[in-house]
Amino acid sequence: QVQLVESGGGSVQAGESLTLSCVVSGYTKNRYCMAWFRQAPGKGLEWIASISNFGGQTTYADSVKGRFTISRDNAKNTLYLQLNSLETEDSAMYYCTRPRGTWPYSDPHAYTLKGQGTQVTVSS
Repeated sequence: QVQLVESGGGSVQAGESLTLSCVVSGYTKNRYCMAWFRQAPGKGLEWIASISNFGGQTTYADSVKGRFTISRDNAKNTLYLQLNSLETEDSAMYYCTRPRGTWPYSDPHAYTLKGQGTQVTVSS
């Protein structure tokens, strides 16, 4: 059974950085496109970024473009999200997903797998 496990969240000051990781465990022979979403309290899931199955293509939401970087290491079965220049508005639970549908996989309801999330809190 394939599972996604996120880690790396924490509490930081505005302007600081964090690196989130998402380890894919279980049957991992096939390589899939992956995506990051986040959910702030009282709000719905917001798509952040997607990456193609071998990492050659990435795309970002306008709200994080230029500040966040999605990457993957298929040899380690791990997806990453580098968060730079964090803002208080970035505070949320961050989830990695194996999305369904078509590129850029920004539909927050279309995924076959979703992790349990890792919390990012940014204070001013």
